Amino acid sequence: MHRRDFLRSAGTVAGGTAAAAATGSAAAQEGGGGAQPDYGGWFSDVSNFSSTADYRGQDEVTVEVGVEGNGDYWAFGPPAIHVDAGTTVIWEWTGQGNAHNVVAETDDYSSGPPVAEAGTTFERTFEETGISKYYCDPHLSVGMKGAVVVGDDYPAVEAGASTPVNPEHMGVPFQPHYVGIATFLAISSTIAFTFYLLKYGESSHTKGGSN
Repeated sequence: MHRRDFLRSAGTVAGGTAAAAATGSAAAQEGGGGAQPDYGGWFSDVSNFSSTADYRGQDEVTVEVGVEGNGDYWAFGPPAIHVDAGTTVIWEWTGQGNAHNVVAETDDYSSGPPVAEAGTTFERTFEETGISKYYCDPHLSVGMKGAVVVGDDYPAVEAGASTPVNPEHMGVPFQPHYVGIATFLAISSTIAFTFYLLKYGESSHTKGGSN
């Protein structure tokens, strides 16, 4: 291959790789479809939160009170759920982690004083769309918080964006991470081969043809 031909080919490969990387990164950001609920940092100190559990299509949904998280059995499970308007959410106590209760951030509802007895239940039917945040009063300071996303009209961020979460859930998404590595290796290889040709000149076949 002539040096000029190689340089043209190398440029094409590098450009194609960069384009593929950009496409892959965009696909990763658009993946999942739709917008994600914007909790405004509500789950920033909740160790067992990673995503919103989708229970749309169900008339009743159960959330456990006192699951493992935040250093003990001080968490709701799952902490964030998405339901249809008119769905009844039932909180059921596990009996773990001492006494708990369920209190709305806006004081719209409450299960009452904290209790520890397993099998205790509290329920509420959510009619209004939006995001309802709640917490356990005795364990609010350690991150025992939850949220109910109701319907399709709620504060949201675009898919791929994120609201602050616990650091253990942060990190580079899998696909963009490896696309970036592949891009770096491809460009590095191109530069190495280009340097080799520029340093040692054209091949003996090319030189023979010019005599």
